[in-house]
Amino acid sequence: MRKRIYHKFPHREIEFEQKYRYHSDLPFFTKVMANMNGKFGMFVTESVTQRGHRIQAKRDIHVKIVTNGIDFMPLNYENVDEIAETIEKEGIMDFKINLDYSYLDGKYNRVAFRGDVYLLRASLENELLVLQINHIDGPKRTECGRVADTIIDELRRGS
Repeated sequence: MRKRIYHKFPHREIEFEQKYRYHSDLPFFTKVMANMNGKFGMFVTESVTQRGHRIQAKRDIHVKIVTNGIDFMPLNYENVDEIAETIEKEGIMDFKINLDYSYLDGKYNRVAFRGDVYLLRASLENELLVLQINHIDGPKRTECGRVADTIIDELRRGS
């Protein structure tokens, strides 16, 4: 079993922390995270080009898992079974979540704009799941709590 802990995870300034009752294990949690990879949703945000103007934007989710304490690798349905075999039922795991944003311009061309990057720490002990999330890069168009809500929604669906 390998440790899946990122050595540079910020300990002092956790932006978001929430505790949940969780009746499964970390390998299942990892599979749910992998199934989130590549999913997307729509949201309303401030225009990139016109101040004060609101636009409908697309938010794509990309999930990575820590590998050797300092690097992250993509986590998806193709590699999740192999990775899940190396994960203990309880403990601590770190992930990186990239949210890529885009919108349709007046000619219906998809235009990408700067996304957000988050670090996620999932700790599981005695059916208590603690999610800690820090925003580490980008304009923060998505709040840390919204990232957590998305994860919990996927867990409830059993992804």
